[in-house]
Amino acid sequence: MDLSCFKAYDLRGSVPDQLNPTLAEKIGRAYVEITGAKKVIVGYDIRLSSPEIAEALSSGLMAAGADVLDIGLCGTEYVYFATSHYRADGGIMVTASHNPKHHNGMKMVGPESRPISSDNGLNEIRDRVKEPFADAPVQGKYETLEVTSAYIDHLLGYIDAAALKPMKIVVNAGNGGAGLVIDELEKHLPFEFIKVHHQPDGNFPNGVPNPILEENRAATAEAVKEHGAAMGIAWDGDYDRCFFFDENGRFIEGYYIVGLLADQFLRKTGPGSVIHDPRLVWNTQDLVEAAGGKAIESKTGHAFIKQRMRDEDAVYGGEMSAHHYFRDFAYCDSGMIPWLLIAERLCQSGQTLSSLIDARIEAYPASGEINRTINDPAKVIAAIEEKYSFGAKSISFVDGLSIEFDNWRFNLRMSNTEPVVRLNVESRADIALMEEKTKELLEEMERLNA
Repeated sequence: MDLSCFKAYDLRGSVPDQLNPTLAEKIGRAYVEITGAKKVIVGYDIRLSSPEIAEALSSGLMAAGADVLDIGLCGTEYVYFATSHYRADGGIMVTASHNPKHHNGMKMVGPESRPISSDNGLNEIRDRVKEPFADAPVQGKYETLEVTSAYIDHLLGYIDAAALKPMKIVVNAGNGGAGLVIDELEKHLPFEFIKVHHQPDGNFPNGVPNPILEENRAATAEAVKEHGAAMGIAWDGDYDRCFFFDENGRFIEGYYIVGLLADQFLRKTGPGSVIHDPRLVWNTQDLVEAAGGKAIESKTGHAFIKQRMRDEDAVYGGEMSAHHYFRDFAYCDSGMIPWLLIAERLCQSGQTLSSLIDARIEAYPASGEINRTINDPAKVIAAIEEKYSFGAKSISFVDGLSIEFDNWRFNLRMSNTEPVVRLNVESRADIALMEEKTKELLEEMERLNA
């Protein structure tokens, strides 16, 4: 049995070779036996294979004795919300997010939407799948659950509706599921939505929804400019990540969105903790401290961020990869809450998104994440550490290698999923220095890899 679809944080693989209804049914059984769940939320994305896989998964859950609450076609955050809101024992989302259209997968959570990863049950579920199963003495029940109305009410609770003003916003769902939520939110908001690739379509006629790829950004950017919109928003397929474009159609690096959201959220909540990843940090730290908050670094990855948020009772957490986490959203990531908060900020301030972001780019220019394929990543990172340690202000290993000097810093880390290293460089108000050091580090990595 091919179980290569089991990854560190979720399941992902091609259909039907690595993931199919037969395996999905076994996964449902194993999930119940390993977690002891009695009531499980099940949702699925717009991929063509998702309904069949979700049905088989549900059959396995019920055969093992768990009741299934089917919330149907949705985004990953629906499962997070429903599991927490309705106090289920766990939830499973059938999705492959931004992976190729012939792929599928699953994201699993336990009580209170706590993530299930290789550290706390996913490997045990994988191993249990290999063994024979017997049906539970009492089969679980199946029922459908309507979540949208409660979910929309929850989203609207993050913003002050009275502060909102008419505004044009381009929204690009990438033919994923985000358009369904926008249609519901539209009924409650004074915004005019310019809808691009809006209809859910598992054939992905405009390419797999993954706005992190530059070639997938043009449609949003051009629509913003054509319609004179205040901003553009694009999502991946299961819309747990959202990406922003300013009124000029410029793509905004996720790093600067983290700082802006932290500032906006702390203005609403008062002093509190904010969790951020260690790749680029100075802008976030500056804004959080100015707003009376406390900025705390965490290792990159949703399982690490969510646990650290619980440990610190943080109000917000952000990764430059466009994952944004909220305490009142069961410490989970949402692709809808961030754009609502930024739209609110534009309405309240009367400023453009570019003016809000440009000041931060000038203060802390950054390289953005640069990936390089390296034969021996550990060796290269160790050599970089040795070379750059001399004269460093601080060295950190929270996630990879971070070395800080007075006016610039960098983070170099190995990918969890690919044979690449990822480099991020930033400076204090010195674009030329940032560019010089980025070039220098890349050349050194290339030399070491030769």
